Amino acid sequence: MKVAIVHYWLVGMRGGEKVLDALCDLYPEADVFTHVYRPDRVSPAIRRHQVRTTFIDRLPFAHRLYQKYLPLMPLALEQLDLSAYDLVISSESGPAKGVLTRPDALHVCYCHTPMRYVWSGYHDYLSSAGPLVRPLMPYAVHRLRQWDLATAARVDHFIANSTTVAQRIWRAYRRDATVIHPPVDVARFTTDTPPGSHYLFVSQLVPYKRADVAIEAFNRMGKSLIVVGEGEEYKRLKQMAGPTVWLAGHCSAEELARHYAECRALVFTANEDFGIVPVEAMASGRPVLALRRGGATETVKDGVTGLFFDEQTPEALIEAVERYEAQAHRFHPAILREHARRFDERVFKEKMRSAIDGWLHAAALETPPVRYAVEPRPRPELAPV
Repeated sequence: MKVAIVHYWLVGMRGGEKVLDALCDLYPEADVFTHVYRPDRVSPAIRRHQVRTTFIDRLPFAHRLYQKYLPLMPLALEQLDLSAYDLVISSESGPAKGVLTRPDALHVCYCHTPMRYVWSGYHDYLSSAGPLVRPLMPYAVHRLRQWDLATAARVDHFIANSTTVAQRIWRAYRRDATVIHPPVDVARFTTDTPPGSHYLFVSQLVPYKRADVAIEAFNRMGKSLIVVGEGEEYKRLKQMAGPTVWLAGHCSAEELARHYAECRALVFTANEDFGIVPVEAMASGRPVLALRRGGATETVKDGVTGLFFDEQTPEALIEAVERYEAQAHRFHPAILREHARRFDERVFKEKMRSAIDGWLHAAALETPPVRYAVEPRPRPELAPV
């Protein structure tokens, strides 16, 4: 069986790429297709595969400004020739599921979320767009939304990374989805290091992650916060950070594991699709102060592995920090780590293998309906008058 894995772009190792990493282990002979590829920014497991790119990768400044080419990505996907592949797995958050497959091939889409910039986050992206892009964006996104909806019919089975995303898939495409949570390599983290006095924020620095809420809250409290991540908001956030807030930028996997182990607690302010970061913190024995929305509601147990706050504001986060400070002794690293094991990479691989093998077996037994054209009846001869 020939397997193709289609991922939107490969320019770093965030949550979607960690799913791809596990899929590459699960299907070691698979070929990987993507719009833009930076080998130096991805894991050895991905680099071991044959990685093929669309024409987007050859456009000017594509490795840095790849999202500017979003309107061209549907066309680029449809130029990929996947006719040799029996199983196609698309990893969807940007355009990926719109590939054309063989009629008898099985297409499974692992959906991190329906494209945020055309569905759930459209108005946020529109309001933050520059003056040159904003007037063109409504028409371009409208056409992209139509294409995205049409290509949902090209998928045989959807897998959602959370119940939150399964609900979004139904809202956007009117398709059911099986929920399989993303993988976390629990063994990579340790609970041996005693916690420090600082808090931790880990995220790509883009507007919807709301790092500004965390920074403003810790500026007011005068407490120490380390912000790990890079992105378009880095310069603005650097300017607003007070003396107790340090922006660490991009960190290696080893440095990130150390940051988790040494922090007092993780701060999570985003309304996230799933959110691997809170699970990684819990695997390190550290509790999570999370917004009570999105995927965090499926991973954080209030009062056991963390605390929730209900509004995306500095005031709500400050109140959560104060509550945590009063009951920090209640959170035990061993309990947090055991909870994180529910999302371990081994569990993800077992569930993915079971689901896909089941669908392959069902497809092999399925006999497609055959409709035969009904030949027209001959017209009766008219008797001569």
